[in-house]
Amino acid sequence: MRLNELRDIPGASKNRIRVGRGIGSGRGKTGGRGVKGQKSREGVSINGFEGGQMPLHRRLPKRGFSPINRKDMNEVNLDRLQIAVDAGKIDVTKTVDVASLNAAGVVRRELHGLRILGNGELKAKLNIKADHVSANAKAAIEKAGGSVELIVPKVLPADVAKREKTAAKKAAKAKTKG
Repeated sequence: MRLNELRDIPGASKNRIRVGRGIGSGRGKTGGRGVKGQKSREGVSINGFEGGQMPLHRRLPKRGFSPINRKDMNEVNLDRLQIAVDAGKIDVTKTVDVASLNAAGVVRRELHGLRILGNGELKAKLNIKADHVSANAKAAIEKAGGSVELIVPKVLPADVAKREKTAAKKAAKAKTKG
């Protein structure tokens, strides 16, 4: 075999359809765009327009909410922790947190925090430091002889003052109504 003898497998590549190249091509004249009107032209942005009637996407109510400051958490199940302990990647004498899980290769990168979920079984005695632990996971960790420490989010004094001000406003409003 030589380089000049190399060929594609038959059917591996297909010629593109050349639109608007005569009647005999099967895609001539209107070029697959139908006939006449705005939609046969280029640059049409008519989707959703219903001829002056209120469009469907404006008749239906808005649904849902996506917070702009949403926090992405590293979610780890108990069975994943047990696999890492069995493989010797996690030291059971030290506290297990996001940094140690990242070093062990359990999580790919450290996100905003760690969430422990209760899927699977845990036999090792682990001391876990996480932002959130499900009720099942907490029960399983404590049953195995381990402990759970929750990381409490930092609250700034300005946030506390703002909350108190809002609560006072709500109380005053409720007092005037009632």
